[in-house]
Amino acid sequence: MRSSFYISDGTAITSEVFGHALLSLFPVEFKHYTIPFIETAEQALEVNKKISESFQDTGQRPLVFHTIVNQEVRDIISSSDGINYNFLNQFVPPLEKALGIQAKPEKHRTHSIHEKTYDIRIDAVNFALANDDGSNLKDYGAADIILTGVSRSGKTPTSLYLALQYGIKAANYPFTEDDMQDVLKLPAALRAHKHKLFGLTIAPQRLHQIRSERRANSRYASLQQCMMELREVENLYRREKIPFLNSTSFSIEEISAKILAITGLERRKY
Repeated sequence: MRSSFYISDGTAITSEVFGHALLSLFPVEFKHYTIPFIETAEQALEVNKKISESFQDTGQRPLVFHTIVNQEVRDIISSSDGINYNFLNQFVPPLEKALGIQAKPEKHRTHSIHEKTYDIRIDAVNFALANDDGSNLKDYGAADIILTGVSRSGKTPTSLYLALQYGIKAANYPFTEDDMQDVLKLPAALRAHKHKLFGLTIAPQRLHQIRSERRANSRYASLQQCMMELREVENLYRREKIPFLNSTSFSIEEISAKILAITGLERRKY
């Protein structure tokens, strides 16, 4: 299996995300190596050794994606046995030309703990944790969005992702079997903030699979129960005109991006 390396003198998030995005276009499996904080020549030489070993083991030159500011370190990595893709060299010169100014690269600049949105995102994470699973209804006035859905439809991970990545204060509220003894209705706590509601749903078979991993052979996990609950919440969404998304075939990242696109919520990432 061919190897791909994601290397940086920072967190390597940029090279990793960009590299993964490019490789996802090709129907080939890769063994991935992410190597952050390569800041010295000695560290760069150690990385080159790993790249060479991968080349020797597989007989295929590894793909090397890197975003390194230090020229000496960058030159060492670029001399490896891999096929190198230097994102900074690729994009910085055209941007300098377009903006009419010279770039001033600094290590750790893109993901610094001192970035202005850091406190916003941490506050949003704390909010998501404090308002998970309908545990704290009194703070809904401060929420940017309130995710609703049946148990295990993706509310909690999506809330946390929206908070950590975008600084969005997301609460979430579960609809349970007890809510469905009669026709499912919006609780008063939700109706007061109806404009903030966004529903999640999921295919019954997928929900059955997820719940069975948690509580196998239970009424909670039965396909019949899953079908009933999902039917009730989807009817509620349509009746109350609550926007909703079927999360079955999407990752948490995709669900979050779609929610932002549908609702127009402002990102607080930069």
